[in-house]
Amino acid sequence: MRRIATLAAGLVLALASVAVHARAQVGQPAPAFSLTDSNGTTHALADFKGRTVVLEWTNAECPFVKKHYTPGNMQTQQGESKASGVVWLTINSGAPGKQGHVDGAGANAIIAATGGQQAAYLLDPEGAAGRAFGAKTTPHLYVIDGEGVLRYAGAIDSNPSADPDDIAGANQYVRAALADLAAGRPVAVANTQPYGCAVKYAN
Repeated sequence: MRRIATLAAGLVLALASVAVHARAQVGQPAPAFSLTDSNGTTHALADFKGRTVVLEWTNAECPFVKKHYTPGNMQTQQGESKASGVVWLTINSGAPGKQGHVDGAGANAIIAATGGQQAAYLLDPEGAAGRAFGAKTTPHLYVIDGEGVLRYAGAIDSNPSADPDDIAGANQYVRAALADLAAGRPVAVANTQPYGCAVKYAN
């Protein structure tokens, strides 16, 4: 009996470990989070229930992020989302001392310099939200529907280069996912391989 109890306890611990380390999956509820933005305001995913949400992981020093910000592709899609009632949240999970890490003032300087149209720039220096979603690269994007279910995860587009000239010929996965949701259709391409610089998490 004692051995059975020990095995059962071990199984519970193993299952708990799996739950703790689970990553966001398309078709499942998106992980809850609460983060402070560049102006000191706290935002929780639950605050946006009933609205589609885009999460964009960023690092302004990454050439793959610059690919989309320098010619305005990211800002254009942010603006389109805002106009259609979608909440676009930019998240920085870079740890202090790592490339791309910024504080609130630094984030606001980036927004001003790039003309960012995101609803908020969220700071995640401990990487809790990034790890919960399994964010690997900058950029790495996620689309969450109004019920809080993750509907898209992956790259912004189909051309994994750092050359802005490659944007025009690429399939814009996030734009397409948002169009599918707005039309009440299943997202046709729900998972893609993200590309970019590795998220600079704390060790």
